[in-house]
Amino acid sequence: MLVILDPPGNVPIFLSVTQLLDTKERHKAAWLASATAFLVISMFAIGGRTVLEYLNISVPALQGAGGLMLLLVALQLLYGKGAAEDAYAVASPEERTSVAMVPLGTPLLAGPGAIVATIVFFGQTETVGQWFQVLAGIFTALAGTFLALRFSGLLQRLVRREGVVLLARVAGMILAAIAVQMIADSVTAFVDAA
Repeated sequence: MLVILDPPGNVPIFLSVTQLLDTKERHKAAWLASATAFLVISMFAIGGRTVLEYLNISVPALQGAGGLMLLLVALQLLYGKGAAEDAYAVASPEERTSVAMVPLGTPLLAGPGAIVATIVFFGQTETVGQWFQVLAGIFTALAGTFLALRFSGLLQRLVRREGVVLLARVAGMILAAIAVQMIADSVTAFVDAA
């Protein structure tokens, strides 16, 4: 789970998405993103397979949708928010930290990879003890992610605001590549299933 969540890889994305937040709001956003991811992953752990089967949604469809959402975020990072930044700057702190839930908490942290891995891990458990071990593993991975995001301000102080803008563009490019790969994997899975 730690490899799937990739805490160090998410730090530049976190910094670029939260660049207009002050330090206190950024700390709150780190906590909200991690808590949102834990809640979403836990919900899918408990009943994810059942919900997907009931709604007749395949894992490739979930992966493709997550890829499209990440692609939209990547385009915002690459080209800037433009006029949306002015509205963002005058928004309330609660509205500004909402980026922690979407796109940071989900689909970035609690994305298709983490959700599918969780469904598989919980499908392999046979006892309650194993179930809690998997849950503890998810919690530990998300705690590591929280710490990486929470202390990302150290990196921001090192690279300054101009560096964060550069990191935002690079993170946008990397995030776009991840999104396109997710969409390609989804299309490949659909073709293989046909």
